[in-house]
Amino acid sequence: MNRREFLKRGGVAASLPLTLQALSSGCATSGSSLVPTRQAGHLSWLEGDEPAAKAGTTWGQPWAEGELSVNDSLCLNTEDGRQVPLQSWPTAYWPDGSIKWTAHAVPAGVALGKQFQVTKGRNAAPEWPVRVTSGADAIEVDTGRLKVSVPTSGDYLIGSMTRGYAMVARNARLVGLVQDQVDPSEPVSRVETFQSRTDRVTIEQEGPVRAVVKIEGKHKAESGKEWLPFTVRLYFYSGAESLRISHTFIYDLDDQKDFIRGLGLRFDVLQRDELYDRHVRFVGENDGLWAESPKGITGLRQDPGKAVRDAQLAGRKTPPLSEWNPRVSGLLHYVPVWNDFTLSQLNANGFTIKKRTQSGHAWINADQGRRASGVAYVGGASGGVLFGMRDFWQLHPVQVDIRNAGRDVSQATLWFWSPEAPPMDVRFYHDGMGQETYEQQLDALKITYEDYEPGFDTAYGVARTTDFVLCVLSSTPSRTETVNWAKEISKPAQVVAAPEDYLKSGVFGALWSLPDRSSTRKKQIEDRLAWQVEHYCRQVDQHHWYGFWDYGDVMHTYDVDRHVWRYDIGGYAWDNSELSPDLWLWYSFLRSGDPDTFRLAEAMTRHTRDVDIYHLGRFRGLGTRHNVQHWGCSAKQLRISTAAYRRFYYFLTGDDRTADVLDEVIDAGEALRRVDPTRKLPNREPVPGPDRLQVGTDWGSVAANWLTAWERTGDDQYRDRLVSAMRTIGRHPDGFFAGTYGFDADTKKLLAPPEGDIEVSHLSSVFGLVEINAELIQLLDVPEYKAAWLRYCRLYNASDEQKVAAVGRAFGTHLEAPHSRLTAYAAAQEGDATLAKRAWQEFQLPQEFARQWTGDFQAILEVKPPQVLNPVVEAPWLSTNDASQWGLAAIQNLALIADEL
Repeated sequence: MNRREFLKRGGVAASLPLTLQALSSGCATSGSSLVPTRQAGHLSWLEGDEPAAKAGTTWGQPWAEGELSVNDSLCLNTEDGRQVPLQSWPTAYWPDGSIKWTAHAVPAGVALGKQFQVTKGRNAAPEWPVRVTSGADAIEVDTGRLKVSVPTSGDYLIGSMTRGYAMVARNARLVGLVQDQVDPSEPVSRVETFQSRTDRVTIEQEGPVRAVVKIEGKHKAESGKEWLPFTVRLYFYSGAESLRISHTFIYDLDDQKDFIRGLGLRFDVLQRDELYDRHVRFVGENDGLWAESPKGITGLRQDPGKAVRDAQLAGRKTPPLSEWNPRVSGLLHYVPVWNDFTLSQLNANGFTIKKRTQSGHAWINADQGRRASGVAYVGGASGGVLFGMRDFWQLHPVQVDIRNAGRDVSQATLWFWSPEAPPMDVRFYHDGMGQETYEQQLDALKITYEDYEPGFDTAYGVARTTDFVLCVLSSTPSRTETVNWAKEISKPAQVVAAPEDYLKSGVFGALWSLPDRSSTRKKQIEDRLAWQVEHYCRQVDQHHWYGFWDYGDVMHTYDVDRHVWRYDIGGYAWDNSELSPDLWLWYSFLRSGDPDTFRLAEAMTRHTRDVDIYHLGRFRGLGTRHNVQHWGCSAKQLRISTAAYRRFYYFLTGDDRTADVLDEVIDAGEALRRVDPTRKLPNREPVPGPDRLQVGTDWGSVAANWLTAWERTGDDQYRDRLVSAMRTIGRHPDGFFAGTYGFDADTKKLLAPPEGDIEVSHLSSVFGLVEINAELIQLLDVPEYKAAWLRYCRLYNASDEQKVAAVGRAFGTHLEAPHSRLTAYAAAQEGDATLAKRAWQEFQLPQEFARQWTGDFQAILEVKPPQVLNPVVEAPWLSTNDASQWGLAAIQNLALIADEL
């Protein structure tokens, strides 16, 4: 419908069309001056400015084929001529054995400036090299400022944390609560506590700049039952007074009778200061800080003296009692000691702070705010622990507890599922509504777009990762230092290369170009690309796409009548990587260097690699199609778990959790034996071999998994798997038009189906096959495979007459505009200008994916109450399918055939 019809139908009398400039929400875009300057040949900070709190940093960097050998050493040089100690390791290799990607780490506390370089050369040694010592019962790690003991077994992740000669904290462990009922109207008969138990400890890196200790285990309940397997990594940097903790658990409970009531990280803090020299601090929003002492000395009826008050407020040791006003020092025992403090954030838009003197007495409300950073401090003037959680309010319900602040040993707990929130409920949201047979399920699919099947609606095997930081300090940090640490913990500093350098290196198939607004047409496309990222930044916040299981994902389709995304309608709700938003965002970042694009893609990857993929159980290695709940759809498929969507984040950051998931899916094709993705389709033609593998979505995913494994390890078994499968497809007369091949999960072989059975799906190319094929053709010389792919690229959007002449029938096509990039690829590979012009015509077709391609934003509206609960900006014609596939087509067409535009 047109805009007038939309206004009439929606009753949005107060809604007005908006210009692109009026839509600005503070997101930096590729066309915005907010994007930091990135100099070719140099590295820079993602957000532009160097972080004030320098905790040690890790990042990834690409290299052109043949540029860097395994024998080359690397060094880091700043713009002012200093050399900074650097630890480097390869994360991917080119086919010739040269290094494709490296990861790098720099020490804590070292200034790099805004621009710096990694070059070949002799590396500088760190002033305080990280030292790792293995003992019979524990691993000791010394950063030069902080010593940490990691037990090799038992109940504690960390035994002790020492600064200088003083132990400051000890006994870090994972804790939790589970109960047998979630309905508040039903009585709870069982509430059980559980705690982490270490099974295995591995030293993954030993320094000298960075060390990593990996801890694996399960949580053990009071009853003796073990559940929720976890992986924890402890990260140590040279000279650091902090350590970073990455924690992942896999859900393996009975969702009908085991309801998690709390999950947290707890540790003890040793208190040595007088009560009035101890401090508790919570960081709120926009540099806001709540700072008090367990024994406050301000606001009393008698004044202890300005020097005393100023010292406590600043977090310094107060003057000796002999220098206090005696009318205060002699009556201090009447001033209450506040032992317990809690900050709880149960939703994305509100937190509360409360405190009490001790158990058995009332809590007193202290303050409230909107979005807490999740960073706190407990300790005294002679030392304590500043600690926090990344993405705190975004991953609500969350909570920070400080207990016994007035006693010799205090406890701090970072709850990543708050015990004050309703218990975690991952049961499926409906009872099946009578969908017992495949016929009924396919019939229901026609109305709600939900692919339901009993037993497939389970969260068993999904995961979630939470990152923490513990800073072991020798004194109470100043207010500014506390806030600076909060900024680093809530949004860790990231180093990136310039877009020119990503492109020049040839990684990821080089299917993009740098933004170019040199002509009217190019500017229209560039403006639309930039707007799309800004629009989704805005949608995340306006529609509150936050929460423990949800943060990072976006919704699939919009409801123009309710002015909301279809959060409650079957397959139209959470997107779960449908039609490759991950790829669109990562390619967008590579070409623009835009920090908001990176952060949007980062949150998506951190979500989809954990929540949308099964990590154990029947569906291990598969992902789940879009649904009201991330695990709700019965379509468990390789196209969601594919490495194609996560490898960007791994190579750009060196993230170890993402590496774990890339390892998990290497042989995910074996899951096709356990779960046939086409089991509900009638009249399927038989294929050779035990398993069915669709040549589009399945093969593209398997190829991405094997390609990534080959890159990361250099192991030729993965290259051989790829070449064998590519030859099978390339030598088949129907090639990619054969549709479904046989697959032997044991031998990893593709098996050719009979000739002449043409099968074409509009989904084959929109889950990463285009992008992965570009890399396969770039890296492997299999001429028959390239020819088969170029044939498919030319014919998909061709005329009916051309299709009949080529394959014998005029198969229908869909998503013509997104598939224009296939036409463009063939045109670029073959130097065919006529085909290039056809590609631009396809891109501009007045289909749903090409709508508004010219950058005419008149159909963007601001909708205000009472039509909606909260004001929203909406593009009613846009879905995530639209944005993702239009964005990829625009980016790749500009890279491949811009001269023909």
